[in-house]
Amino acid sequence: MSDMTGKVGLVTGAGSGIGRAAALEFARAGAAVAVLDIDESTAAETTEMIRKDGGKALSVPVDIADEHSVRAAVERTVAAYGGLDFAVNNAGLASHHRQLDQMPLDEFERVVHVNLAGTFLCMKYELPLLEGGGAIVNIASNGGLYAIPTAPAYVAAKHGIVGLTKVAAVDYAPRDIRVNAVCPGPTRTPGFERVVAGTDMLAMQEAITPLGRLATPQEAAAAAVWLCSDAASYVTGIALSVDGGRRA
Repeated sequence: MSDMTGKVGLVTGAGSGIGRAAALEFARAGAAVAVLDIDESTAAETTEMIRKDGGKALSVPVDIADEHSVRAAVERTVAAYGGLDFAVNNAGLASHHRQLDQMPLDEFERVVHVNLAGTFLCMKYELPLLEGGGAIVNIASNGGLYAIPTAPAYVAAKHGIVGLTKVAAVDYAPRDIRVNAVCPGPTRTPGFERVVAGTDMLAMQEAITPLGRLATPQEAAAAAVWLCSDAASYVTGIALSVDGGRRA
C-alpha cells in the first residue's frame, strides 16, 4: 500500500463505485479525505465508512458542472484540512446506446459539459492550491483511448480528459505537480451491475478480456492511489489503462 500519511486530498464522485473505493483506499493509506459527490446521502455513507475504519473524512456536496459549486467544495476542503496534496477527479456522466446522428445536441452538450468541462473546473480550482509534489488523477476511461460503439459523446469527453491531463502535466511540471489519468475498462461497480442484470453482457465482456474477468472498483482505485503517492514521483502525463489487457 502506498503511504499517504499526513496527506490531504479530495475525491469527486466518491459516493459510489470507483470514487468510493478510492476514498476508502486513500484513508486506509493514512490520508485525510474530502468525500465529494452531488448525492449528499451517498457521500455521507462513504464518509461514515471511512470513520468507522478509523480514518479521517469530510463529506462535501458538489456539482462538478457548476463552477461556483466546485470552487466552494475545494475551498471547504482546504479550510477544513489546511491544504491540498492530491485530488482525484472521478465524477462523471454515462452515455451510451445512441449513434451520433441519433443524438440530440442538448444530450451531447450535457455529457461533454459534465465529463470534460466538469473535470476542467475541478482542475482549475485544485491546481493553484497544490504544493510542490502535489498530484492530480483524472478518471477517464478506456473510452478515452479508443472507440466505444454507440457512445459518441462519452468517448469524445473522455478523449478530451486525456488531452487535458497531458497539457496540465506539461504546464505544471515546473511546479513539481504531477497530473495523470486512469483509464479503466468495464468495472464491476454497482451501476455496472445494474446495467448487466438479467443480460449476458457480463459474460461477453469477460470473454473479451485477456485476464478473463472485469476489474473491481478497488483495483481501479489502487491505480489512482499509487499515482498520487510518492511511489509515482517521476510519473506524469500518462493515461494508464486498467483493463485486464484489453487494450493490448
